[in-house]
Amino acid sequence: MANSLDHNKTQTQTQAQTQTQNPTQPQSQSDKASIRHRHPSRGEEEASSGFDSSGMGTTVSDSGRRDQDADSKEARKTRGGADGLSGPELLHYRASAPAHRRIKESPLSNEAIFRQSHAGLLNLCIVVLVAVNSRLIIENIMKYGLLIRAGFWFSARSLRDWPLLMCCLSLPIFPLTSFLVEKLAERKRLPEPVVILFQIIITSGAIAYPIIVILKCDSAVLSGFVLMFVACILWMKLVSYAHTNYDIRALSKSIDKDTLINSSFDIENLKGPTFKSLVYFLLAPTLCYQPSYPRAASIRKGWVLRQLVKCIIFTGLMGFIIEQYINPIVQNSQHPLKGNLLNAIERVLKLSVPTLYVWLCMFYCFFHLWLNILAELLQFGDREFYKDWWNAKTVEEYWRMWNMPVHKWMIRHIYFPCIRHGLPKGAALLISFLVSALFHEIVVGVPCHIFKFWAFIGIMFQIPLVFLTKYLQDKFRSSMVGNMIFWFFFSILGQPMCVLLYYHDVMNRKSRT
Repeated sequence: MANSLDHNKTQTQTQAQTQTQNPTQPQSQSDKASIRHRHPSRGEEEASSGFDSSGMGTTVSDSGRRDQDADSKEARKTRGGADGLSGPELLHYRASAPAHRRIKESPLSNEAIFRQSHAGLLNLCIVVLVAVNSRLIIENIMKYGLLIRAGFWFSARSLRDWPLLMCCLSLPIFPLTSFLVEKLAERKRLPEPVVILFQIIITSGAIAYPIIVILKCDSAVLSGFVLMFVACILWMKLVSYAHTNYDIRALSKSIDKDTLINSSFDIENLKGPTFKSLVYFLLAPTLCYQPSYPRAASIRKGWVLRQLVKCIIFTGLMGFIIEQYINPIVQNSQHPLKGNLLNAIERVLKLSVPTLYVWLCMFYCFFHLWLNILAELLQFGDREFYKDWWNAKTVEEYWRMWNMPVHKWMIRHIYFPCIRHGLPKGAALLISFLVSALFHEIVVGVPCHIFKFWAFIGIMFQIPLVFLTKYLQDKFRSSMVGNMIFWFFFSILGQPMCVLLYYHDVMNRKSRT
């Protein structure tokens, strides 16, 4: 009897100690029921104590928090209901909870439109474009038949362009000669003025040699365009190669090694020329030379194969648009500067859509697919070949973003050298556009065997457009005005007009010969 009393007394003391340590934890079903009777449920407690007199408060009282902590997991599940919502979620959907808590703008309003994602609208536009253009393609084929000729891809005339092919294969002589000159300069076998003179002769020969070959041969326009395109790229690479090595030698003479180590210069990019670095630079998708480049870890062979398939598909699409749409339009047109004005406007507007499609396909094939394929095969790390030029607010932004390899070359070897020699920014900008205009005229005019300077005028006309779009951007303070003006001059007026002008000039030259 005494032992049982002692045991009950000990159990009572243990329960009392437990209740003292956890005063909010009920120990029996009756205690749980009494606690539920004294305190409302979690949702009801928050509903009653979570709002102030204005109906907008969200604070919870201390007693409510203690009651929430005291609830067991089973009680929370029971109060969650069949939908499994917890206490705060139930509170959010109560009738007394405010549905309007802060000021909000409509997603398409001017204040919020650029903060929203428009991926769904982009998908809609793609679906509509595919549907509409598919109907137009089917209608065109039903009306005119398939106009694609085998000669667009390969013809007997291509066999007569072997002088251009031999010229292209002999172009590596110029970078090899430039490398020998740079090695002699590094070993101080040649003085700097002689090195500069030799490099000027080499770079000039790299661009003059293909021009002479094309003008002497009656070659196809496409073959001549490819050769001039390769020659211009080689010229820009040789200029960068000579300029960069000259600057490296100047830095090595004027700055000691301790200063170089403590400066922001990368020692790897201040090394002398090597044959391996030259070969890599000639193949790499860049126009700016440096002894070392950021490199990727590995080559994704499957990714390269997919990009090659895309490149073939979009190249075929370009050929289809040119043969099926652009050629018939230009053949049925008059010279835009000699015929009826309304007829010329109608031809330009009709030509604007297919030329825009061809240009976009060309951009995607070359800047996105081909340059990325080349970078992947060479493990070239910096693949910013373009920026979001389609969002350009001014013409200046477009020229800074659409072709990053050329832009970086212009800034590095034309614009900033002019500023360092004391020229104002306006003069440096004018010289940069002048160089670009000259090379656009060479790339287009030489293969066509005509020099009417339409491409040169078109590029130089960008200078007033730069100031016009910048003025309108500052005046209206809207990104849409400058962007629409850019697209109008770029796709509606500029490219179709150049296509018509060069086509009729080429046809007139052929008829005279």
